[in-house]
Amino acid sequence: MLKDRVVVMESIVSHEDWKTCFAQLGPALLLFARRWTESRADAEDVVQEAFVRFWRRHHSLENRGLLYATVRSAALDRLRSEQRRNRREALASLDQEAQCEPVFAPEDESQQLLAAAVERLPNEQREVVILKIWNELTFAEIATALAISQNTAASRYRYALGSLRKILQPHE
Repeated sequence: MLKDRVVVMESIVSHEDWKTCFAQLGPALLLFARRWTESRADAEDVVQEAFVRFWRRHHSLENRGLLYATVRSAALDRLRSEQRRNRREALASLDQEAQCEPVFAPEDESQQLLAAAVERLPNEQREVVILKIWNELTFAEIATALAISQNTAASRYRYALGSLRKILQPHE
């Protein structure tokens, strides 16, 4: 009887830990998921799917890099699924629909310039910058999330900063 109560108490604590983790990391994971989705609602679905996958595999909440990798995987799975569905629909209707790009509407001109500069970066560099600056991941966590080495993550970040510097500096 006491053993059953301990198991129930452990699952309650675990449940609360997951809720806290989701509340703390949810917004950053949502920003990361937006990279591959057309809407906020889709990104929310991706983050929820990733959290469920992560929880079902009993991964440690301390492994943020793996959590980001799970979000990336769920987002890419969703993207591939949508692409297959779109191809089937296009073949069925023989009508090509225009792709919608998510709109990023910064509040001031400097934010608009920065957003435009970040969008000009190669995808590999852009991913690292978003994870490093906006999500505050370490290079080790970025390496895990993107399935690359820490040195590669650091190099991409360094190259991205150099590119941003060139893009944003006025020509002399």
